[in-house]
Amino acid sequence: MDSLNTVSRICLLLFLSCLLGACTSSQRATESASQMGNLLLAEPVPMSPRSQLAIARYNHILAQAPLSNEERAELIYQRGMLYDSVGLSALAQFDFDQAIKLKPDMAEAYNSLGIHYTQQMEFILAYEAFDSSLDINPDYEFAFLNRGIALYYGGRPDLAINDFSEFKQLDERDPYRVIWQYIAQREVNEADALIALADSRRDLDPNNWAISLVDLYLGKITENQLLNSLLEGVSNQRQLTDRLCEAYFYLGKYNSALGHQGIAANYFKLAISTNVFEFVEHRYARLELDLLREEAREQKRVQ
Repeated sequence: MDSLNTVSRICLLLFLSCLLGACTSSQRATESASQMGNLLLAEPVPMSPRSQLAIARYNHILAQAPLSNEERAELIYQRGMLYDSVGLSALAQFDFDQAIKLKPDMAEAYNSLGIHYTQQMEFILAYEAFDSSLDINPDYEFAFLNRGIALYYGGRPDLAINDFSEFKQLDERDPYRVIWQYIAQREVNEADALIALADSRRDLDPNNWAISLVDLYLGKITENQLLNSLLEGVSNQRQLTDRLCEAYFYLGKYNSALGHQGIAANYFKLAISTNVFEFVEHRYARLELDLLREEAREQKRVQ
């Protein structure tokens, strides 16, 4: 009888332990779901057959046609842009470098090369490339954005603010320009950054969905409200995938600033999974992941 009671007690304890474990797992899953909201999974952009054929045509022309250095540089640059659009970044970077050697005054090639250096965290080379782009063409507006991004990731947000401000002034209705300026300003003075963001909010295009991202950073809407609004105004799958790439990157930045590094990493991974290779948000989502991993390693060393 005693041995039977002992067995019964052991069985009861095992049952309660399993039940409590299941409850804990369920609670963790619920908490994770509430933190990440109702996520939409993007359909990754497939490699475009049109882009592949265009690359083949460029290869044929470059191999067969008699071309001047300037003509060859332009074709090589265009091929590099196509390589970039399908995720062949090493080939793209090689083409941009070759284009510059053939045509040293090609501002757009310096700009594209600088983006690749930024992704590789070769910041001095990136600054030099963007400086060259703007020396050649002072009105090349995206060089201001990209040099600002390089300065931001290179740990010089005070200088990045100047470039982002210049870029924003060229189109003050664009929410993305306002967001990047805020991201850099937040590193210098968060209170001032929020005031500037609220001021800029009044001039934004109300028909641009990304105004919701600004409202998220201002605390006017919640993360879940933003996630639930991502389908509004979307008319096709590619448009949705593009939007999700952007949204998940900025949600990653939002959570990273709050110290929610695990959630931030998941959002950056979701941005990468869209395969929208040419978007700024896709390019720097992987860099953000690398920085999060480096931060986690540093914390372990300190502990």
